[in-house]
Amino acid sequence: MTWLDQVAWNNDGLVPVIAQEHSSGKILMFAWMNREALQLTRETGHAVYYSRSRNKLWHKGEESGHTQIVHDIRLDCDNDVVLLTVEQQGGIACHTGRHNCFFQQLQNDDWVTVEPVIKDPKAIYHE
Repeated sequence: MTWLDQVAWNNDGLVPVIAQEHSSGKILMFAWMNREALQLTRETGHAVYYSRSRNKLWHKGEESGHTQIVHDIRLDCDNDVVLLTVEQQGGIACHTGRHNCFFQQLQNDDWVTVEPVIKDPKAIYHE
């Protein structure tokens, strides 16, 4: 049994992945990986995810240039969640142009945006 076989892949052949910033410990984003994405992440040292909406591999930063250099890959106690510790290139992990994807905070009964946009997504993705 290989290390990839030890991952508890879901019925779609995917595993949830959390990307955590190496320097600050801040959670940057959540995504999915299939076997190929996890294998490529290990081989290249750069985060590769699986896009469910596009149904293809997604090399983090392939359009934006905001790649993630992987420092550590961990598997949780149930073998069904992967944690990547990464160095976020360019300081932007979220497609909204923010440092991380968790920029909305529940305050009273409303979701409030509490993190600024670092760079306009239109400038990042040339929309």
